[in-house]
Amino acid sequence: MGRGTLRIYLGAAPGVGKTYAMLSEAHRRVERGTDCVVAFVEHHARPRTEVLLHGLEQVRRSEIGYRSAVFTEMDVDAVLERAPAVALVDELAHTNVPGSRNAKRWQDVEELLKAGIDVISTVNIQHLESLGDVVESITGVRQRETVPDEVVRRADQIELVDMSPQALRRRMAHGNIYQPDKMDAALSNYFRPGNLTALRELALLWVADRVDEYLQQYRGEHNIRTPWKARERIVVGLTGGPEGRTLIRRASRMAAKGSGSEILAVYIARSDGLTSASPKELAVQRTLVEDLGGTFHHVIGDDIPAALLAFARGVNSTQLVLGSSRRKAWQYIYGPGVGATVARESGPDLDVHIVTHEEVAKGRGLPIARGVRLGRARIIWGWLVGVIGPVLLAVVLRGMEDAPGLANDVLLFLSLTVAAALLGGLRPALASAAVGSMLLNYWFTPPTHTLTVQDPENLVAIVIFFAVAVAVSSVVDLAARRTHQAARLRAESEILSFLAGSVLRGETALDALLERVRETFAMESVALLERGGDVEPWTCAGSVGPAPVARPDDADVDMPVGDHMALALSGRVLPAEDRRVLGAFAAQAAVVLDRQRLVGEAEEARRLAEGNRIRTALLAAVSHDLRTPLAAIKAAVSSLRSDDVAWSEADETELLESIEDGADRLDHLVGNLLDMSRLQTGTVTPLIREIDLDEVVPMALGGVPEGSVDLDIPETLPMVAVDPGLLERVVANIVENAVKYNPGREPVAVAASALGPRVELRVVDRGRGVPDEAKERIFEPFQRYGDAPRGAGVGLGLAVSRGFAEAMGGTLDAEDTPGGGLTMVLTLAAAPGGVRADAELPDRVTS
Repeated sequence: MGRGTLRIYLGAAPGVGKTYAMLSEAHRRVERGTDCVVAFVEHHARPRTEVLLHGLEQVRRSEIGYRSAVFTEMDVDAVLERAPAVALVDELAHTNVPGSRNAKRWQDVEELLKAGIDVISTVNIQHLESLGDVVESITGVRQRETVPDEVVRRADQIELVDMSPQALRRRMAHGNIYQPDKMDAALSNYFRPGNLTALRELALLWVADRVDEYLQQYRGEHNIRTPWKARERIVVGLTGGPEGRTLIRRASRMAAKGSGSEILAVYIARSDGLTSASPKELAVQRTLVEDLGGTFHHVIGDDIPAALLAFARGVNSTQLVLGSSRRKAWQYIYGPGVGATVARESGPDLDVHIVTHEEVAKGRGLPIARGVRLGRARIIWGWLVGVIGPVLLAVVLRGMEDAPGLANDVLLFLSLTVAAALLGGLRPALASAAVGSMLLNYWFTPPTHTLTVQDPENLVAIVIFFAVAVAVSSVVDLAARRTHQAARLRAESEILSFLAGSVLRGETALDALLERVRETFAMESVALLERGGDVEPWTCAGSVGPAPVARPDDADVDMPVGDHMALALSGRVLPAEDRRVLGAFAAQAAVVLDRQRLVGEAEEARRLAEGNRIRTALLAAVSHDLRTPLAAIKAAVSSLRSDDVAWSEADETELLESIEDGADRLDHLVGNLLDMSRLQTGTVTPLIREIDLDEVVPMALGGVPEGSVDLDIPETLPMVAVDPGLLERVVANIVENAVKYNPGREPVAVAASALGPRVELRVVDRGRGVPDEAKERIFEPFQRYGDAPRGAGVGLGLAVSRGFAEAMGGTLDAEDTPGGGLTMVLTLAAAPGGVRADAELPDRVTS
């Protein structure tokens, strides 16, 4: 009997409809006459799921006692005895009750598959073992029930059950997934829109990767070498030349025309490492490709057209983008070129695009030769070893009684030539070869003391010695040059990488950049000088090191940046090859200086604009909102002081209450104005200490009517690190605002929960809510949303609350309440070492 097949319905989260899809498939198979049974499915009192169970045979379950309770699990023996063609097994990652046949349900499924029974099962993406850490970082929940990825990968069929986060939350809000008492907690924690979107992306990417694996496996099994255009993959061939950026952008535009297209840039390097490609240009092109969402690949290959085509076919590419040749006309005598060769050999399934650019026919150029900077001491030693060394060696050999023979003499002289090449480079080595060959001829080749050679074999030996010495010297010198070039290019790439990283990170520390210049080039001082015009004096915009120069003319090295700025270095004169990197530093220094000034100007403009706006709003508030309670107080006082009317005791009480209400409103308004001014001037200094939320939140509800708030603060919450006074003001403002806009059908819900190192307090009202575009605006000072009545406040409550929350290291944001309304989310930092309440999903869930 063969092994059964496994089909898995994969979902991004509970509730997307995996179990529903599995049961629907079972009904279709039963209608076709397939022997299909339900081995284990839990409907969780969901009417639609329960209805689908009707008409399907259900195998009895096993009952297992554990800790004074009885649990039901899938009875593997009963299913094996029944031996159906297809068995439905829900929740593949489920952990069985201790005492069961297997510890995990996927192990039960393995037994059914080995018995030849086909299995249909379900699993959520968060239960895959490899994604545990990723899911925990997104949701704050550590999944205890997991299934090895390999179990799911081995499935014969994987079908994604997809649903948008908004639709899933609506399904949740309608009570189709959890019971009403668990719905709000689930929506506020695990089933947030951001969490669901991230989980959905994980599921889609995981399934897409599996589909790609299946496709590659199928093509390999059937020996299919031609590309299949299931998805557009555009390969860009780069040479390291300046035209690469044009090719990458052209490929990006081509990819944008088709959904799901992928860009792969590849640079083919020869195996000998000799290339004219610019490392700096390749680094820029790599960054450009990654910024456009593509990938960069470095491939070794001596036959560039063949390597390029092999790479394109290996990644199942459908299009190949190359640049027009930079060769001049006469250079085509060496061959047709890479583009023409690739186009000829690509075949009908790979489209080759030859893109024109500004560098066409300008010539490829040659690698720039870089001299080896060996230093004066090494060069002197090289000449001494190359010229004096052979003479001394000849004297030593002539003084020996037992001569080692001409062959050994040749090897000894050759070793001096190699040493001269290692120390002083090619020229001392060539001199050593010439001197050594003459000494060998004069002293050690018969007839001695003459430059003639009697034996032809000896002549051949001397000629070979000279040739080998020259060849070895050249190779050794070339290797030394390449080593020096590689070290220098690596240093330059590290420096340029630092500059690129500083640009991407937006670093604006001019002194740190100048200090990096000083350290890189071993200078005593570095100064960035500027002036307003050609005849104006130079001023120092920034400097590091002792005694920086005041003018570029006084510096050992100056690098102009534009017409009126220069980078001046003192300490030593730089070689010409270092000026390219210095130019990059100078350009970056100018950019940093401009950015610092722009940031300062923008901050000053923002501060002035904010001050003007607040002053204008304050005048409006004083002219209207403060006058209203003052007018009520003045009218009540005037009435009490009037002798024309005899006020009754009840009338006097009402007038006094009016005065008290007006005074309270004035006190509240003035308090908010003072708090806002403290926030604007940065004088709010919170006194942070550890405290429980249930000690602060109830005290903040004193200003709202009794019964208007439903409070839920679990005792298991960790303590929070806050300023109790500021927290009370924040909660009071939020709750009073929620009660004001709540229609009154049900109380405002105030609930707290723990999520990793954070504690959230959510204030939920069922009002008419706030559109997304206005959610940030309601936190600005003097803003009142919608039809808030004039005189109901100056619009500072939420602005003050957010300011106080941020001063304590927390956040305050607004979200939509499912079903209508607005939810204020106050996030606070849990106290270090506080007891953490593990965030859990509700009881066992099956879609």
